[in-house]
Order: sequence, then structure tokens, then C-alpha cells
Amino acid sequence: QVQLVESGGGLVQPGGSLRLSCAASGIVFSSNTMGWYRQAPGKERELVASITSGGSTSYSDSVKGRFTISRDFAKNTVDLQMNSLKPEDTAVYYCNARRTIGSRTYEYWGQGTQVTVSS
Repeated sequence: QVQLVESGGGLVQPGGSLRLSCAASGIVFSSNTMGWYRQAPGKERELVASITSGGSTSYSDSVKGRFTISRDFAKNTVDLQMNSLKPEDTAVYYCNARRTIGSRTYEYWGQGTQVTVSS
């Protein structure tokens, strides 16, 4: 029922740009906080950016000013525009959806898409 499908990953040179997209289905998209996480080899999965149902955004310090998260309520998609990419941004990027209703929290994950920043 619930699906989060990421796309847009690939190989890019340092200083370049990529745009990731996450297509959501099976959820009340407008009621979910959406997030992008990433995980590099040997590292913990970390939150990169998030956007609430009201449009409030937050970013990790390492990407602030370079990445922009946005959502399209009509298309049920969440994008991550990544500019000025650095080798340290290399990771698998995951889309996340989360909603809390009373005492219940519902959370879903995409399969991930590889981003490699290298010359």
C-alpha cells in the first residue's frame, strides 16, 4: 500500500548539482512530515532535511545553504535540490514519511538512491 520511491541519484563532480525526487503513495501526503536522510558506508543514517505539513523546513548544518527541500502537494512528491556538492555528500539518500496521530506514529522509508560526488 505505502510506497516511497526515490529517483535522481547518480555520479556528479564536486561543485555540481543533483535533484532528488520522492514519489509517495498510500499515505495522506499532506498530513506527513517528509524528510531526506542519508547514510554513508560505515556511518549512521542521518537526517539531511525535513519539511512539515505546514511547509516548515529544517536542515543539517552540513548542508544548510546548499540543499533545498520542497514538496508538491498536487503531485505527492518531495524534492531535494542539492547544489555545490562535496565528496562528503556521497551517500545513499532515503526518503522518509512520518505522521503522528494521537499516541500513534507512522513512519515509512524509500529504498534509497545512490549519490556519488567525485572527480
